[in-house]
Amino acid sequence: MSWPQIKQTLDNINILITDKYSKDYSIIVLFSSLGSSLLISSLDLISIYLSIELQSFGLYILASLYRNSESATNAGLKYFLLGGLSSCIILLGTGLIYSYTGTTNLESLYILNSISDINQQYILQGLSIGLILIFIGFLFKIAAAPLHNWSPDVYDGVPTIVTIWLTIVPKIAILILLLELQVQLGIIGGLKTIIINNTGYISTIENIGSIKDILLLLENFKININLNINNSLLGFPVLKTLIIISSILSLIIGSLLGLAQIKIKRLLAYSTISHIGFILLALAINTEQSIESFIFYILQYTVTNLNIFLIILGLTYIINNSIISPLTSLASNPPLSEDCSSVGTREKKNNIKIENLNDNSIITSYNNNEALVRVFTLENKRVNIEEKIIKDINYISEFKGLFFSNPFLSLSLATSLFSMAGIPPLIGFFSKQFVLYSALQNGYYFISILGIIVSVISASYYLKIIKILFTESTESELNSVSPQEVNLNKSDNIIITNTHSYLISILTLFILLFFIKPTIILNSTQLLSLSLFFV
Repeated sequence: MSWPQIKQTLDNINILITDKYSKDYSIIVLFSSLGSSLLISSLDLISIYLSIELQSFGLYILASLYRNSESATNAGLKYFLLGGLSSCIILLGTGLIYSYTGTTNLESLYILNSISDINQQYILQGLSIGLILIFIGFLFKIAAAPLHNWSPDVYDGVPTIVTIWLTIVPKIAILILLLELQVQLGIIGGLKTIIINNTGYISTIENIGSIKDILLLLENFKININLNINNSLLGFPVLKTLIIISSILSLIIGSLLGLAQIKIKRLLAYSTISHIGFILLALAINTEQSIESFIFYILQYTVTNLNIFLIILGLTYIINNSIISPLTSLASNPPLSEDCSSVGTREKKNNIKIENLNDNSIITSYNNNEALVRVFTLENKRVNIEEKIIKDINYISEFKGLFFSNPFLSLSLATSLFSMAGIPPLIGFFSKQFVLYSALQNGYYFISILGIIVSVISASYYLKIIKILFTESTESELNSVSPQEVNLNKSDNIIITNTHSYLISILTLFILLFFIKPTIILNSTQLLSLSLFFV
């Protein structure tokens, strides 16, 4: 089921389909949001681990929230087991760092890395290995190749409303954390001065211009220490190579495997993997311009991906409007009385719950992202049963001809897909351009050419969706929604809410009109990038 609650009103008779788990959404989403907020503000490896677990447990529960759905349960179990494995890898890296350095504070690790005795290189080796393990665990959680196998199955198995959360919020939090780790550990940014007082303890940390200033400062304090002053981790080349390899594999796998998909959410899962490849490439290049493109790409990915899933939800409501509309004919029947209690008993034996809502009794059960809706009414002391199936949009073929029934949502979806493909002058084109330009500026010619090729390949499956969307359906009109049924001014349709439609409109206009006034966003991302290098 793709929504927690749907309400339809006709002639003052309400038919309400209520998901019994909808009350759990708010608290679970709040816990997951709290974990994400703590994650991007953590300055200690222990707090990072606790935050990622707080975020992850909320996601596990969301994925398996519909316990009567076989696909959602399987997806939630797979997500829990593989997510637990990645958490173990992160915890292993944290334990390794602590065993070698005796601290988990990021600032302390930076200081240790900046002024390390050359006779104690094994400490930095342990620190580097631990950080590599932590990065591997986080690459698993953002579904970067080759650690991506879980994401298509999970995204396809869970309800669409949960898929939106899984594809956006945890990925943003973890990607920002990876950037923060590089900043805190001195991989990104200028070298800092370690000022040592007369007692031999570090007192303050300030910005300086060169390593020579540090040596002169230590000489003035008459401190004779053999130092190896670094501006990056000993294992940073290995870490950088790991991120680049993951980026290349994500670009290739996300583009090629997406071509064979016939389910919309599996296709978007591989699309996400491809976009993660561009984001990791910008992170690995590690320059002011690449970090600016990194931040900008995350922004456009969030906007475009959110808009696509919101439109899919809206189209799902409209498609199922024609399925639920016949149930409104029951409004003229008398309300369900106690004479039908035997029917309820019979249905309860099948683990289906009856809810007495308004003047009708509605039964809902879930299986494989479908909702079975049964409405019982009493007519001349005889029970009438209306049974309809409401389900998510699973297959790309279900978009066929939707442009002719709802052109506005179809055009918005096409705009977002064109942006995902990198078609100018949409915002997605500029994000890919910035990443590839920074790669060319730093000598990554092979990856730049590869990025252009995979962008062309991935554009083909976006265009496939658009082609189906604008192809007139030949199916019976009983299975389609006519323009008269999809009238935004009618109160008898299950149509997207005002907030939903406003959000889609704003996001679509942002994607479409970004090129007219791009300076506001670009200046902001540039300032954020420069603040990391010149504090």
